[in-house]
Amino acid sequence: MDRLRQRADFLAVANGARVNSAAFVLQSRRRDDDGPIRIGFTVTKKNGNAPERNRIRRRLRELVKRLDPVSIQPHHDYVLVGRRDALSRDFATMLDDLRMAFTRPLRHTAKGRGQRPGPATGRKPD
Repeated sequence: MDRLRQRADFLAVANGARVNSAAFVLQSRRRDDDGPIRIGFTVTKKNGNAPERNRIRRRLRELVKRLDPVSIQPHHDYVLVGRRDALSRDFATMLDDLRMAFTRPLRHTAKGRGQRPGPATGRKPD
């Protein structure tokens, strides 16, 4: 498994499917190439100060290390978005949540998330 490091890759995965958990959100996107599985980790500033965010990120990385690679689909990019509950949640429970997230059918999201549609009259918005 490789790591996602470029912002463009993170943004591409953000438009893909997602599975929600108490401690993280798993985002995924199928790639058309034969490259290895790539995983990225991110934690936003609203989840705490830098040491807390780093601890969340370390816990997420350790979860992925302990996961059996057979359960992860090949030719996919994944991003684990950490939540504040990852600090206090039991590690074994988080590992079970991650296993379930990889086996659960992924919910696809709209490509244009966050964009408001124009009015139904066909006019341009003011």
